[in-house]
Amino acid sequence: MSSQTIPFTKAEACGNDFLIVESSHMGRDPASLSSRLCDRHRGIGADGLEWVSRESNGSVNARLFNADGSEAEISGNGTRCVAAWAIETNGGSVVRVRTGAGDKECVLLRRAGNQFDFMVEMGHAEVVGQKVITTSEGTVKGLAISTGNPHFVEIVDKFPKNWQTRAAAVAASSDFPHGTNVEFVRVLGHNQIEFRIFERGAGETQSSGTGSCASVIAAIHLGQVSSPVEAHAPGGKQVVHWDGADVLMLEGPARLIARGEFLP
Repeated sequence: MSSQTIPFTKAEACGNDFLIVESSHMGRDPASLSSRLCDRHRGIGADGLEWVSRESNGSVNARLFNADGSEAEISGNGTRCVAAWAIETNGGSVVRVRTGAGDKECVLLRRAGNQFDFMVEMGHAEVVGQKVITTSEGTVKGLAISTGNPHFVEIVDKFPKNWQTRAAAVAASSDFPHGTNVEFVRVLGHNQIEFRIFERGAGETQSSGTGSCASVIAAIHLGQVSSPVEAHAPGGKQVVHWDGADVLMLEGPARLIARGEFLP
């Protein structure tokens, strides 16, 4: 193959898929290149791309671009995918991933072939406060939460039929000048929730690591669940550990899918 090709690994975590590419291939316009690679019809296809580089101490730098070419601080699912890639290529059982939202330690709990399960230290979360957002789809009331990136969470009895449209309107609201991820959350029990996620820069996705965290934090903050909490999304289940004071912990899977070369 030509030396101009771009080697990649594709991975997924609860249906949230990512490309992992060495940062030496970024070029001068990583936003545009990321968008091309993530295009599901003219590229490889993914929700986002993690540009990675290894440090001498074993840590991995990860710079995340969404499918639309916008840069994001972190993806919980993407971070686990990077950790799976790092262990597959370098071995070990603990990976420190350096993200735009700080360093995240990923501890391997178990592995079966290309399937990995991790416990990830996600750092400290912040409940920013309640917001009432007026959009073209009506008024939406929810909690603004930071898990290293911004989220707006609405607790609902059932998911609205037009939840994607409502979420897109919230994400584009002037109340969030830098955009926001949007979750609709149903409480299923004392230690279980179900949610739908509309991600900034990607739209509706099968799951989200930071979205799982934000959804659980909102439900805990409102006194509806207690840690640890299972967070169920269409793509699968993650478990969030948070007591309101200690560091937020996220338990979930990652799976390596494929390797190949992109032809620019």
